[in-house]
Amino acid sequence: MTRLRLLFAGTVFLGSFLLFLVEPIAARQLLPVLGGSAAVWITCLVFFQTALLLGYLYAHWLSRHPQWTVHLGLLALATAAAILFVLRTIAPNHCADQPILTVFAALGVWIGLPFLMLSATSPLLQVWWAHLETGQIPYRLYALSNLASLLALGLYPTVIEPQLTLRAQRLAWCCGFALFTILSTILAVKTRSAASPQSLTVDDSSVAPAPLTNKILWVLLPMGAAMQLSAITSYLTANVAAIPLLWILPLSVYLLTLIVAFQLRFVLPWGIIARFMVVLLGGLAYSLSKTNSTWPLWLSLLFFLVELFFACFFCHAAACRLRPQRASEATLFYLLFAAGGALGSFLVGIAAPLVFNLNLDLPITFLVTALLALAINWRGNWSQRMLWMVASGAMVVLVFMVRAAYLRDEMVAVRNFYASLRVTQTVGYPGTTTRTLMNGSIQHGTQIFGDDAMRHTPTTYYSRDSGVGLAIRFCCSDRPQSAPRRIGVIGLGAGTVAAYGRPGDVIRFYDINPAVQPIARNVFSYIRDSGAKVDVIEGDARTSLAGEGPQQFDVLVIDAFSGDAIPIHLLTREALALYRRHLAPNGVLAFHISNRHVDLEPPIALLAASAGMEARHVNSLAKDDPGAYSSTWMLVTDNAAFFQQPELVAHAFFPDTKPGLRVWTDDYSALLPVLRW
Repeated sequence: MTRLRLLFAGTVFLGSFLLFLVEPIAARQLLPVLGGSAAVWITCLVFFQTALLLGYLYAHWLSRHPQWTVHLGLLALATAAAILFVLRTIAPNHCADQPILTVFAALGVWIGLPFLMLSATSPLLQVWWAHLETGQIPYRLYALSNLASLLALGLYPTVIEPQLTLRAQRLAWCCGFALFTILSTILAVKTRSAASPQSLTVDDSSVAPAPLTNKILWVLLPMGAAMQLSAITSYLTANVAAIPLLWILPLSVYLLTLIVAFQLRFVLPWGIIARFMVVLLGGLAYSLSKTNSTWPLWLSLLFFLVELFFACFFCHAAACRLRPQRASEATLFYLLFAAGGALGSFLVGIAAPLVFNLNLDLPITFLVTALLALAINWRGNWSQRMLWMVASGAMVVLVFMVRAAYLRDEMVAVRNFYASLRVTQTVGYPGTTTRTLMNGSIQHGTQIFGDDAMRHTPTTYYSRDSGVGLAIRFCCSDRPQSAPRRIGVIGLGAGTVAAYGRPGDVIRFYDINPAVQPIARNVFSYIRDSGAKVDVIEGDARTSLAGEGPQQFDVLVIDAFSGDAIPIHLLTREALALYRRHLAPNGVLAFHISNRHVDLEPPIALLAASAGMEARHVNSLAKDDPGAYSSTWMLVTDNAAFFQQPELVAHAFFPDTKPGLRVWTDDYSALLPVLRW
């Protein structure tokens, strides 16, 4: 029996490890398809929670209608699907109009059935264990599964991604799934042969069934925790720090609360939890109402992650205390628990961007958390009830305060899958106003109105002394001054680069977000005022370039790395080969790498060296000129003489390198070695 228990525990551990290992692998494959958008992960999270719900539904059905042939057949089909997941190659396509459907369709085809079978493992094997042994539900297996999930989540960015190509990751995962299928088949056969028909329908009628209110809370409590996870992950990546893989931290905290609640059963006095939650909610509420203020990075992460821990621990511990005592209700508990998780992630990941043009996800989530605390404490002592009544009222006020703060100085607010965009207008110098395009806390361009000279002056990271300014000014020094130039720009923003356009020039922008072009053309005037012929191509830039004939760009600007995600597929060996196909002889690539958290200089230098190209970095400081920001650019070209020009000699320097880096390809990349800790 000891060996059987170890087999149960090992299968649950392996299944949960594979379940969370395939999530970053699949999301990593999807990023190039959708332009590297940070929203890909939030949408993937909705899919994973929904698939988890379907897996628990399958486990619930199978525990009541044992169909061993069906189960073994589905395991065989899932193994075949896992093999196809390894063999299938992924190619980006034009899907900007329906990104959410693209995520669900792609993940459903790639890993849908294997993910369903893995997600059913923990609740199903707990029921089988209960049938074979005492009839008691081994909830510790649920904590074991979360421990395995946490391990997979930690190993992926630190060990697996830096060491293995994407194809090798898929192959290793497929081998692990084959082992899981073998172990699951052995357990199914042993359970079928060792358990009598009577044991498969345990008589627990002597135990009172869970009341309806408990079953409702089995949904609402995990819904609140999933809303916390999704909203805080989205807020951190868009407003606090645009760090790739930052979603690992909140998801790890979320899983940790499941382990503490279900395995350790660590119980803090409710008064302590309540006080911490009220203080944290109040502090974060104040920070949310100050939309233009920033905290130090470490302090923001600490506050949000601690709040997430206490909020999710409250939800999970409260649900754990309400879990059923009847073995026959175990799978129902997990089914409703998963339904709450899927509902919470859906509300934040899909419904909120469709309903609200402003990002109010976090204050609304805080309100839901306070209301759940009020519901749990409604029958408690009057002080706790009064505390959470006041807290709930304060969270209602917070929602309207944050909305008012967003509307202050606001001209335009647009939200979709790719971004939450806002344009603000503030009074600058006497007689001038400044319009700023923002995605979360990241600025994507400004323009100064009221002065004709300033209105036509490129600002922010694109000033005349910046890397892109130097590249455009000196790219064609071997031609007459008035000779027309062709300039390509990946990343539209406010269209600032169009300010460099002269009559006869052609400037071609590429941007995946369809909401950006109307703002750039109508709210800002860089494009309208440009002397060049300006085109804007919607869709992923790499996909668009692959479908076009050689554009003969004198300068190709790649400006997609300072926002809410790092689109790695624009920095690979294959991408560089595509860029070179579109460059004119002696053309220049200008990579904008101003980023506080990721050092892209070494990988781009290595990429250029691998292709036999010259690379230099240009650091420009914020000048006294209005609107000019400090910026860092990498200039890459086949033309060594370009860097011999006096202006370039004075401003362009050899790039830094980092030992141990490998050239990034479509099948391999690792951001962890280039993060700025």
